[in-house]
Amino acid sequence: MATAGTMSNNVENLSPQIIRRVVKEMESLVQKPPEGIKVQINDEDVTDIQAYIDGPAGTPYMSGVFKVKLTLGKGFPQEPPKAFFLTKIFHPNVAPNGEICVNTLKKDWKSDLGIKHILLTIKCLLIVPNAESALNEEAGKLLLEHYEDYSQRAKMMTEIHAQPQKISKESSGEGPLAKKHASDKNKQLTAEKKKILKDKKRTLKRL
Repeated sequence: MATAGTMSNNVENLSPQIIRRVVKEMESLVQKPPEGIKVQINDEDVTDIQAYIDGPAGTPYMSGVFKVKLTLGKGFPQEPPKAFFLTKIFHPNVAPNGEICVNTLKKDWKSDLGIKHILLTIKCLLIVPNAESALNEEAGKLLLEHYEDYSQRAKMMTEIHAQPQKISKESSGEGPLAKKHASDKNKQLTAEKKKILKDKKRTLKRL
C-alpha cells in the first residue's frame, strides 16, 4: 500500500489540468520524437519521465546513449522539471550523483514550455557544456584548460557506461534470443565503426 502512495505522490502534487497536459505532450513525443531523443512513458506515474538521448556527433559523447530522468515538482510548470542522468557521464554540468545543473535548466524556461524543451536543452548541453555553472569542478576545469584531456575522459566514460547494448539490457527483460540478435547487430555496428575510424585515420594521414 505504501508503495502505491509513494508512486502517486508526485501526481497528487499536480493539478489534473497539468497532468493532462503532461500526458498529452508525452504521447506526442512518443509519436513524433525529436531527433536523437526517445521518451518512455510510465503508466503508473505520469510524472516519472525517462528518456534516452543519443550522444551528438562531433562530441566526446558520440556513439553513446544516455538515460535521463525528469522529475516534475509541485512548482511545475512555473518551474522547470529537475533532471538527472541515470547513465554515468563526465560532464561539467552534471554532478557525480547525476543531477543536471538547475540554473542551466532555468535559463530560458517559461511556463508554456514543456518536456521537449528540457530534453533538447540537455542534448544541447552535451554539445556545448557550460563551464561557468559547473557541478563537476574537475570536468569544468579540464574543459577550460585542457580540452583534449576533458574529451578523452568523457569519451572513456561514454565507452564504459553509455553503450546502447548495455543500456537496453538493463532496461528490458528480453529473452536470450533477442539479446543474441541484439549483440550480433551490435558486433556488426562495432565493425562498421572501426572501419569508419580506419578510413578517417587514412584521410587524416593524406591531409
